Amino acid sequence: MGRLVLNHSTNIEGLIPILQKLALDVNIKTITPAAISRARGRSSKLIIRLSVKTINGYKAIARKGKTAQEVFISTDLSKDELKDDYDRQGFSDNSEELLTSYKNAFNLFESEFEI
Repeated sequence: MGRLVLNHSTNIEGLIPILQKLALDVNIKTITPAAISRARGRSSKLIIRLSVKTINGYKAIARKGKTAQEVFISTDLSKDELKDDYDRQGFSDNSEELLTSYKNAFNLFESEFEI
């Protein structure tokens, strides 16, 4: 099971629940969301695409709307294995559904414990 590093106070909406799910894989060491920037194009839903190989794993780019965020994934998996793992989890098609489920669970937790 990997570790999700939360060192930024700002992340693309819906990114953290997806990264938490990905971090459950035993082959993932760490996942670190990094710099946020503006993109030229527009993406209607959250998309995470593997970009380049790094020393410890891969850099991915998360995009939603006109916002892009780098995500560093430390792993020993090959790019194809990581992509297969990502696709197997179902992130490509249901990221909005996952975000809605996460928000509903948080709202239930919040109402249950009156935070």
